[in-house]
Amino acid sequence: MSLTDIRGDLPRIGHIALEGRILLSPMAGITDAPFRRLARQFGAALAASEMTTADTALWQSDKSRHRLDIDADASPRVVQIAGSEPQQLAEAARAVIQRGAEIVDINMGCPAKKVCKKLAGSALMKDEALVADILSAVVAAASVPVTLKTRLGWDQDNRNIVTIARIAEDAGISAIAIHGRTRACKYKGEAKYELIQTVKAALDIPVFANGDITSAQVARDVLDFTGADGLLIGRATQGRPWILREICSLVEQGQIASPLSLARRHAIIADHLEDLHTFYGERKGLLMARKHLNWYCQQFQIADNRRRELLACQTVEQQTLLAHQVFDGSGTDTSVAA
Repeated sequence: MSLTDIRGDLPRIGHIALEGRILLSPMAGITDAPFRRLARQFGAALAASEMTTADTALWQSDKSRHRLDIDADASPRVVQIAGSEPQQLAEAARAVIQRGAEIVDINMGCPAKKVCKKLAGSALMKDEALVADILSAVVAAASVPVTLKTRLGWDQDNRNIVTIARIAEDAGISAIAIHGRTRACKYKGEAKYELIQTVKAALDIPVFANGDITSAQVARDVLDFTGADGLLIGRATQGRPWILREICSLVEQGQIASPLSLARRHAIIADHLEDLHTFYGERKGLLMARKHLNWYCQQFQIADNRRRELLACQTVEQQTLLAHQVFDGSGTDTSVAA
């Protein structure tokens, strides 16, 4: 059974036809180039960059330089930008397109206080007129499709996603992704999908659902309930990037994925570590790897003393060697399904 037999035609973002319905959600500090490579390896049809400030004057920092390392060997290349000034965002869109972006994504979903206090991220949903100005300015400036990542609203009393979505479509946005929580919820409670279903019924552009999609079965249920064109998978990939393989298999082929062997999962971790060390360099690579190793330890149920020992490594060589020892010794764990 083919994918189109299961769910009809694949979604398009503007002129770009996607090869699947499962996308990696952009996550600041996580979806760097090494992680995006992992996501595509496991079937993600699109893997957006980390959120990058629209203030191009700040792009000379090491953090921005790494975030703007666009995947030259992959397509479609998506860069997410965040800000609150229409012309600044338009300028940033033109700049990332010059660097090779094939899709520009606007962040209107980040709940972080440091982002919202600048009236960026999900805070923008409080000002619908500003949203319209921003989206129109970026679409007018961009020579590639522009997409929007957002939430249900600012809080439970102001869930204005249907209005925001209509503004987006009228402005020329090519697709919208919606996290099933308000900004006030942050990541607490359970994601709600009813308004995503309403938005999908109201719009002609592709709608992608996001939030609490933690298994292949949940993914299929959310697609069936919302009627969405696809899904963004975010936090569930932390420590378990192969969940994308599981979800793609069930959603796109109608089959339960065969389990990955322990040796294969260990090799994935080892390759990920090596890619982080190469991409960031020894010192920063060592530090960036720690968060991923912590998530892998949680997934493999590694004992706390071994996890602390691994996170305390001071050299790349020590970190690599101990990671091999720690995860090679986790063969009795059966909780990490494929």
